Amino acid sequence: MSGFIHRHRLNDSLSSPMLKRTLYLFIFVLGFVVPVFARNAVTPAPVPATITLKPTAAEDEACKYISQYLLQNHYRKVSVNDSLSQEIFNRYLSNLDGSKSYFLASDVESLRKTYGTRIDDELLAGKTTAGFAIYNLFLKRAKEKMRFMKAAVDTVHFNFSTPETLALDRKTDSWSTDTSQLTSLWKKELKYQWLNLKYSGEKNKTVRNALVKSFTSRLNLLSHQKPEDAFQAYIDALTTSFDPHTSYFSPDEYENFQIDMSRSLEGIGAKLQTESEYTVVNEVLPGGPAFKSNLLKKGDKIIGVGQGKKAEIVDVVGWRINDVVKLIRGKKGTVVRLKILPSSQAGRGPAKIIQLLRDKVDLEEQAAKKGIIQQNGKKIGVITIPSFYLDFEGQQQNAVNYSSTSRDVARILNELKAEHVDGIVIDLRSNGGGSLEESVKVTGLFIPRGPVVQISNSNGGNTVLNDEDMQEQYNGPLAVLVNRYSASASEIFAAAIQDYDRGVIIGERTFGKGTVQSIIKLVRPITFFEKSPELGEIKLTIAKFYRISGGSTQHKGVEPDILMPSMIDTATIGEDTYTSSLPWSTISKASYKPTAEITTEKITLLRQKEVERSTKTVLFQNYLHDLKTLDQIRKKKAVSLQDSAFKSEIETIKRIEKEWIQEQDSAKDISKDVLLNEAAGVVSDLVELTAGKSASLH
Repeated sequence: MSGFIHRHRLNDSLSSPMLKRTLYLFIFVLGFVVPVFARNAVTPAPVPATITLKPTAAEDEACKYISQYLLQNHYRKVSVNDSLSQEIFNRYLSNLDGSKSYFLASDVESLRKTYGTRIDDELLAGKTTAGFAIYNLFLKRAKEKMRFMKAAVDTVHFNFSTPETLALDRKTDSWSTDTSQLTSLWKKELKYQWLNLKYSGEKNKTVRNALVKSFTSRLNLLSHQKPEDAFQAYIDALTTSFDPHTSYFSPDEYENFQIDMSRSLEGIGAKLQTESEYTVVNEVLPGGPAFKSNLLKKGDKIIGVGQGKKAEIVDVVGWRINDVVKLIRGKKGTVVRLKILPSSQAGRGPAKIIQLLRDKVDLEEQAAKKGIIQQNGKKIGVITIPSFYLDFEGQQQNAVNYSSTSRDVARILNELKAEHVDGIVIDLRSNGGGSLEESVKVTGLFIPRGPVVQISNSNGGNTVLNDEDMQEQYNGPLAVLVNRYSASASEIFAAAIQDYDRGVIIGERTFGKGTVQSIIKLVRPITFFEKSPELGEIKLTIAKFYRISGGSTQHKGVEPDILMPSMIDTATIGEDTYTSSLPWSTISKASYKPTAEITTEKITLLRQKEVERSTKTVLFQNYLHDLKTLDQIRKKKAVSLQDSAFKSEIETIKRIEKEWIQEQDSAKDISKDVLLNEAAGVVSDLVELTAGKSASLH
């Protein structure tokens, strides 16, 4: 559950030496790990409050190899100078203190003067001196804050009728100049946490006792740091300064990553990652308990875990992700309760508690599925593809019925042919990627033979992956439905369909994940009698994807032909929200011939028809109204600390969230899926516009 990747094997036709040497590459989809607090789930015996962390010998050695791979093999060729040093320094401080509620301005100035231009030199030398020094000061300041917060719960009287606000995003704010400014900010944060707890619905707990326990727990965590906490925090700032998908796995983290890849462990069926002090849901696996319950969503923050239906929920804010994962995992048939901050609430709370029954992920639930929607007298087929999956072992062993997206979609197309559909929608919403090979093969079902995607490696070599099958299994009216969570392999498919003018892309701009990563084990040469220490692995960006039209899918994603917004907070999701993401760029266009089935004139007509139809659709208009209300709340820079105003806003968010969940529950019956029905309407219009052309499945 702690990982966030999809493995794929590249097409055998690749000619790039570097890519050929890399037997398995990985498409890493939606996020990166940035641990900043200690994440030790065990409550240890008391130790002295002041600890100066120092790197272990293994960490010193691992740092040398990490630096070497970053500088020699990363796709982005970086100049190692004071500019890079400042970039890493600023990112590290942002990761540690993004809310600017720990360090004082004088702390930052002192650290910048001492270490701001030294990090590049340490990078070349494979040292972590600056990283540990900054982290040690962070620990000191974090403990000071937790001690204040714990004491203030019992001593400060709050007036919740005062019209006061707290800025939730303080990236552009300055650090406090003195302790009085800092404590004033802490008091506001405490009021906010108080209101969040008050309206979270958690029973059998007073707000005061819950806050005291939470601050006590966090103080305990901060007092029991290990060198690996500082090392991981600093190395993450270092690696993600090259790009957001390059990161380091400690030996323990890599073990969890391998478990993720097998997806065989019993649990809730979700992949997790760390963002600041929170454990965040990175992916909800189709077929798992979380997916079936519809209670846990991508982007939700897990702040507490409870075993069974009645056991106390343990505060896990600031924990190591490995320890959070251990609490969530468990035997099939047992209950786990999660306290979450829903992503739909734009980080404004309050928390809510959900209950899940642990089980194994049902792989059949992850397979492509079909459905039919009746629209304007037309029969529109729907093919939902949750991910681009492939059973590598089954393929190698030539198993009769090995799992494969392209095989399943081909079968579904034949079934839809027998049902005489007039057009088809491919639903790729929230499809985070998967097998590159399968993405190419599925594209081949809808286009004549030709190129599908280009890959550029770090040495400047380009490779084109082609659909080698001359057969076009479906050549009728086609649309592809995407959202902001459609990423990587999904973007490759959507981009190819758009570049060939083969179908209409509907929805919102996709994620923009157009890079390729490889996992490299850090191993040093050893003598015959020496045992090599475990140094971990580095996930390294080594290549970029490009459309056959020459532009990259990186950063910009795929722009829809017809816009249909989702409830996803697009301002905070996507490759372009990462400050270190590789830029959009172009290479030479591949040699291909568009089908010219989707012209500019057709797109214009389809947009006009969609506006006319959607304005008369009550359900869709209600959906847009709720989305507008939610966006207005999300865009607010500050949250009210006045009880009445806070409650009013929270009730609005809860109402919209409840309707959204009900809508998604109904969407399991595709005839009640608002956006899918609108997309089917577009395809029915496309059927009429192409009535002169004989669409067929063959």
